[in-house]
Formats: sequence, C-alpha cells, structure tokens
Amino acid sequence: MNTKKDLEGRVMMAARENNISAILFRNSIRNRVGLNITDSECLSFLAIKGVLTAKDLSHYTGLTTGSTTAMLDRLEQAEFIRRKPNPDDRRGVLIEIHENWTQTVGPMVSGIQKAQSELIASYSEAELEIIADFLTRFTDNVKKYTQMIEQGSI
Repeated sequence: MNTKKDLEGRVMMAARENNISAILFRNSIRNRVGLNITDSECLSFLAIKGVLTAKDLSHYTGLTTGSTTAMLDRLEQAEFIRRKPNPDDRRGVLIEIHENWTQTVGPMVSGIQKAQSELIASYSEAELEIIADFLTRFTDNVKKYTQMIEQGSI
C-alpha cells in the first residue's frame, strides 16, 4: 500500500527521471547529426520557443554575445537555422529553425511525438487538468528558484 509520502517520492523521482531521459534523448540526436551540446540546446530552444533573438539565445545557452554569434554562424552554415530581419528592430535579427533541421530530425522524433500524443490522449479531461496544473506549477517553481540563484538571493 502506497502512503502519500511514498507517492510524493515517486512523483519527484519520476520528474527527475523525465529530465534525465530528455537530456539523453537530445544527446542521442545531437550525436547522430554531429552537433556539440550548445548548438543542440540552441536548436531545442528554438524548436520549443519558435522565433527568438540572438539575445534570447545568449540567455538560454549562457553564451556571450560573441560566442552566440559564432554558434549561429555554424548553424546557419549547416542550414539548421535562418536569420531574418526583425520587423520591430531594424538593426536586429530573428532566428528561426530552417526546414533542413526539421527534415533532418523529423524521422528521429516522429515516433516519440506520436507515442507521447497517444499517452496524453489516454487521460481524461479531468486528469489532464491535474497533469497540466502540476507541470505548470512545477516548472514555475524551477523558474522562480533559478531566478533567485541568478540574482544571488540564495
């Protein structure tokens, strides 16, 4: 019989295992296409967030602006990203995923995307509300404590 404390521990362990499996999954893709970890993470951020600025990518990757420019040059040369003018800042550029990246990784991620969609669809609306609430609040906690660490308050 599971106690509430046992279930809380299982949830925390499952969340940690999810983080590990996501890292290993991205690493397997980056190894397969010959990317370094930073370039791979940049592409992951773009795939999740959509169009970003170089400044956004510097923040997400922890790179200096010069290193970010070098990374973007590599990814553009490989036709994995595309730079386009920023309509809100005539000196700025926006970064987006190039179709070549989508075509390269598509076959590697289509199976997991289908499996995850089927898993999500197997839950009721009420269960999905709880799952979405948990994941949102769990993520908000991580963001809050990340910011506190960055600000030096802990």
